[in-house]
Amino acid sequence: MSIGATTKLVALLGHPVAHSLSPKMQNEAFAATWLDWAYVALDVPPSQLEEALRGIVAGGFAGANVTIPHKRVAAALCDEAEGDAVNTLAFVNGRVLGFNTDKEIVAGIRSERVCLIGDGGAAHTLLPGFHGEVRQFSRRGVWPPDAEGCDLIVNATPVRDELLVEPHAGQVVVDLAYGDGETVLVAAARAAGCQVVDGLEALVRQGAASFERWTGIAAPVSAMRAALGLTQ
Repeated sequence: MSIGATTKLVALLGHPVAHSLSPKMQNEAFAATWLDWAYVALDVPPSQLEEALRGIVAGGFAGANVTIPHKRVAAALCDEAEGDAVNTLAFVNGRVLGFNTDKEIVAGIRSERVCLIGDGGAAHTLLPGFHGEVRQFSRRGVWPPDAEGCDLIVNATPVRDELLVEPHAGQVVVDLAYGDGETVLVAAARAAGCQVVDGLEALVRQGAASFERWTGIAAPVSAMRAALGLTQ
């Protein structure tokens, strides 16, 4: 990645962000479309979010992604926001516009009953994409999760190494967590014969929608998947 005087910048605002694969994926997308753009990760503690946001707007950035733990607070800082939690920001004439591309992760998945695990910003941005009844579970509320009778299970927490619910054939499983290797939930879902959207595929789906929001052109989804080591 080369950043010059004319390079348009996009930021990832989160805490922590060192583990994120979004810079690798989005920079490959910019390269594949011959855009002189660059995507940089900025580790921003919650107490500094407003200052950081105002700074990148003043610095001429084109936009940003927002991740844990900032999605709800970022929405409140926007001049206009799509709902009360956002993951994508676009800066237009000094105004901050907030959008929710996380809902694209579950777009097209038809369900009558959803088991949603988590109650943070990630879970909140998924809610508009669901169909049917949503049963939401968190350690601060109703626990443990119960997916009985649910046709869609969604893990919207960072938990990778604990089987929060036992999937079975006929269910669709979406797990936002990613890292080295499969999560315990994804491995169990594949073993049970479930349809699976793992954390890397989820990253591509929301990232492609963010890319299109910033640039106004179609996302090079194949290149984004390849950057993450996903097969087509």
